[in-house]
Amino acid sequence: MINRELIRLKVLQLTYAYYQNGDRTVDSTEKELFFSLHKAYDLYMMLLALIVALTKEGARRYEIEKVRAEREGETLEKNKFVANRFAQQLAENETLFNYLEDRSHRWDDDEELIRSLYTQIVASADYRYYMNMGEDSYEEDRNFWRTIYKNIIMDNEDLEEALEGKCIYWNDDKPTIDTFVMKTIKRFDPENGASQPLLNDYSNETEDKEFARKLLRNTINNAEEYQQYMVESAKNWTLDRFAFMDVIIMQMAIAEMLTFPNIPVNITISIYVDMAKLYSTYKSWKFVNGLLDNIAHRLVEERKMLKEVK
Repeated sequence: MINRELIRLKVLQLTYAYYQNGDRTVDSTEKELFFSLHKAYDLYMMLLALIVALTKEGARRYEIEKVRAEREGETLEKNKFVANRFAQQLAENETLFNYLEDRSHRWDDDEELIRSLYTQIVASADYRYYMNMGEDSYEEDRNFWRTIYKNIIMDNEDLEEALEGKCIYWNDDKPTIDTFVMKTIKRFDPENGASQPLLNDYSNETEDKEFARKLLRNTINNAEEYQQYMVESAKNWTLDRFAFMDVIIMQMAIAEMLTFPNIPVNITISIYVDMAKLYSTYKSWKFVNGLLDNIAHRLVEERKMLKEVK
C-alpha cells in the first residue's frame, strides 16, 4: 500500500518542515518519515473500519425500529443496508480485526461522528436508489459502498475534522489513502470470506524504505549543490526569486535523477511537475518543467548522470 507516490509526498512534507523548523536534524526527520508512513497504514485500516462502524450504527437503529414495530403490531422488512454482504464480509475480515485489536484508535468513541455520517448516507439519493432497487446481489452491495465512499466519505468535513484530532498526518494522507480504500473495496470477493486479502503496508519493505531514506537524505544533504544547478540553469535569476516549494520539489527531483539509475529521467520530471501543479503556485509547473529539463541535460553532458534524457 505504501508506494512511491506516498513516499514522495511524505518526503516533500517533511523536507518542507525541516527547513521551517531549525531544531530538526536529518536523523530526526528520517525517523519522523518512517513514523508517518506507518501512520498512513493506520489510516487505511481505520477507513475500512469506518464502513463497519457505519453498518453497526444502521443495525442499532434498525433494532430500535424493530422494537417499535413489534410494539405496534407491525412487521419490519429486512434492511438491505444492515444486511449488506460486502460490509458483513469486511466486518469479519481477519486481517482488519487483528490489526485493530492491537491499536488504540477506534471509532467507538466517535458516536456523534458515526451518527452524523450515517444520517448523511441515509439522506442521500445513492442510499434511496440502493434500498429501492430490485436487484439483490453481492456485486450491488459492494458497488453501493464504493459509491457511498466516493460521494460521502471522501470529501467529508466532519470526518476530516475528526481525523485531524486523531493524528496530525491523516488529513494530508487521506486523499491518497482514499484511492487505496476504493481499490480494496473493488477487489473484495465473496469466495474469500474472512480471509480476503487487504493491502500490505509495504509491497517490498526493504526496497521502499531504502528509496525513502535515500530520497530524503540526498534531498537535504546535497541541497547546496542542487540549488546551484537551479540558479545556473535559470539565467539572471537568484534563488530568492524562486517559490520556496519549487526549490524543494526540484531538489527532490534532482536527488531522484542522480540517486536512482533505474528510474527514467522523463518519468522523474513528469512526477515532480505534477507535484508542482498540486502543491506550488499556479504557474510553477511550467517553470519546474523547463528548469528540470535543462538541469537533466546538463547532468548528462557533464557525465554526472548516466541516463538518457528524452
